[in-house]
Amino acid sequence: MPDPPPSYDASHSPDDGPDAGRSSCQNDSTTATSSGTGESRIQSGDVEVFTLTPAVMRSWLKTAVRSTLIVLIGYYTLCTLLLVSYRWVDPPTTGVQIQRAISAWWAGDAYERSYRPVSLADIDDDLELAVVSAEDTRFFQHTGIDWKAIGEAIEDNRERGRLHRGGSTITQQLAKNLFQTTHSSLIRKGLEVPLTYLTELVLPKERILELYLNVIEWGPGIFGAEAAAKHHYGRSASSLSRWHAAALAACIPNPHVRIPSRMTHYTRTILGRMRQVERFEAYF
Repeated sequence: MPDPPPSYDASHSPDDGPDAGRSSCQNDSTTATSSGTGESRIQSGDVEVFTLTPAVMRSWLKTAVRSTLIVLIGYYTLCTLLLVSYRWVDPPTTGVQIQRAISAWWAGDAYERSYRPVSLADIDDDLELAVVSAEDTRFFQHTGIDWKAIGEAIEDNRERGRLHRGGSTITQQLAKNLFQTTHSSLIRKGLEVPLTYLTELVLPKERILELYLNVIEWGPGIFGAEAAAKHHYGRSASSLSRWHAAALAACIPNPHVRIPSRMTHYTRTILGRMRQVERFEAYF
């Protein structure tokens, strides 16, 4: 009887080579690899899955910290250079002014800016006194931040059970107006602290007060004492009465809502503070 013919596997031919028989199970295999950065890759069929290892997370964290430091160094360097220039020149614009312009553009509203910087000699002494009395009575004593005033504000707010007053100094408000926006956040307040001390380091007190009086808001699109005096009283900042000065200072905390003619009670309060500040502050 002749021998039976050899069995034949249709899936494999000698012409296919020695590894051809493995092709049918190749896509079902799972391969794991690891890169030098600690990134683990798991390949299952046609899908490659990445898993985060502690080494990868540390690498990403270092990159994020390094990038943040570079941005902060650049930001404070730019602010320092601008502050140095502001010893002698007036800011062409400010962070808050840019914010107001963008907000108006976004809302589709018309925006007009009235901004006329003047020297401190062209601002009535009573307005300087009124602003210091209303916003920062220890302006000439502290080095940028009045921690005592902050403590008093926290205690007052706690007793009232609501946010009634803040403790920002004139220097803090100037730094915010120049380089930040009015949006309140912990990040902004954190950035504001170094800016405040930087401002005190670069600028003398008189220049800080002069810049503050020239850049703060006194109404929608109204920036600075000269523009405010013209808008509200039709006169220059150098010819304000004592009452006008106190009334303008009363509007600083909320200039988009408050109007000098409606701030009678707070104006009288500021006039009382002005008399007290005059007695113990040699500058006035």
